[in-house]
Amino acid sequence: MSSSQRFVRFVVPSVLSMWIFSLYTMVDGFFVSRGVGEHALAAVNLSMPFVSFLFSVGLVFAVGASTVISIALGQKNERLANNCFNQNLVVVACLCAGISVLTLLNLDSIARFLGATELTHGYVRQYLGALAPFLPFFAVSYNLEVQVKAANAPQVSAVGVICCALTNVLLDDLFVMHFGWGVWGAAVATGLAQVASTSIFLLFFLRGKTVLRLGRFTPSPALLPRIIPLGLAEGMTEFSNAIVIFAFNQVILRVVGEDALVSYTIVSYLNTLVLMTMSGISQGAQPLISYCHGAADPGGCRRLRRLALGCGAVCSLLFFGFSQLAPQQLTGFFLDAEKSPLFAPSVRAIRLYSPAFLLTGFNVIWAGYFTATERPLPSLLISTGRACYLLLPSLILLSSLFGETGVWLSPACAEALCLLLTLFFIRQTGQNRRGSLPGR
Repeated sequence: MSSSQRFVRFVVPSVLSMWIFSLYTMVDGFFVSRGVGEHALAAVNLSMPFVSFLFSVGLVFAVGASTVISIALGQKNERLANNCFNQNLVVVACLCAGISVLTLLNLDSIARFLGATELTHGYVRQYLGALAPFLPFFAVSYNLEVQVKAANAPQVSAVGVICCALTNVLLDDLFVMHFGWGVWGAAVATGLAQVASTSIFLLFFLRGKTVLRLGRFTPSPALLPRIIPLGLAEGMTEFSNAIVIFAFNQVILRVVGEDALVSYTIVSYLNTLVLMTMSGISQGAQPLISYCHGAADPGGCRRLRRLALGCGAVCSLLFFGFSQLAPQQLTGFFLDAEKSPLFAPSVRAIRLYSPAFLLTGFNVIWAGYFTATERPLPSLLISTGRACYLLLPSLILLSSLFGETGVWLSPACAEALCLLLTLFFIRQTGQNRRGSLPGR
């Protein structure tokens, strides 16, 4: 099978999985906005940084373990691969169970920290309280979904995620629109959907027909210092979404006003779809690149990298074109064009925000490539640049200078600065001239 065929076989299910994840979070927003109201939609957006934080925790362990597993399989070391697989699941489940308990004990404090106001505090508290018992399923489900691809069965990943999405949509409609359970019902629907996908992935591994098998393992604490640095960059890519939403919420409340949170909710859904697309390309290519890296095949790494960057460039252009030419379609999914005074400002916000989409893919895919070839430091610095030390100053400075317009333009500024950082690491490591990273 050629590199391009293997790339398509792994990346398409990965991107599909990410799209479905993004779309069913958007569907959550649709049912809440239509079934409860605009303030409830804003409350769900205020809760999203917490959900993204949990997802990023799972992602750190999922991607880090997947990289170690894929390299081990490339080196024909199945014992190490299985030990890493099973230990990782136990660590993630225990960690997220602890987060779940802490969340339930501190709901009011978390809601206030996220920026809940008098109008949204009750909704945020309901949403997080209903979601908290399901937190271990979020992380375990995503870990299993990533490891399914490392086990050379990307089609099972797509099946599990599609099942999760359909479960979420059907239960959203039942709980919110028919039973009238509001944001609490939307959160329960999301949690039960994660239980459904976890069950599918567990059944796949319990069948014992794959190189990775559920079972006993020998505890190896030494694996954690290897897994965590490798997963941090991808985790920060997702956590960047949490930081972005949190920072934007706070600045919007201060600079524009509470009503603009509804506009940003719609923008953040689109931004999440873009980010998940680029992460899907990166994560789909990751086990293939790691396998080539473990098998000392720099030519294979180079070919896969070019395919990933080309795919990312095409997707970036499509998202930017849609945002400029047809933002009314997305906005109309949540708001009534004739009745809502927030419709026109939301359309304008999407257009101003969208130049960032042209650069996101390049930065995310290169960060993923550095991770896949065991160079976590450049990957981490690129990802944290997008998330923190480049974005936040851009947001604060541009919002101070240009008000609301500056708020929407700041992500493009941050991505451009991050592009310079990415180019620096490409030049430093000689990636334009060599397919494999030095220091291997």
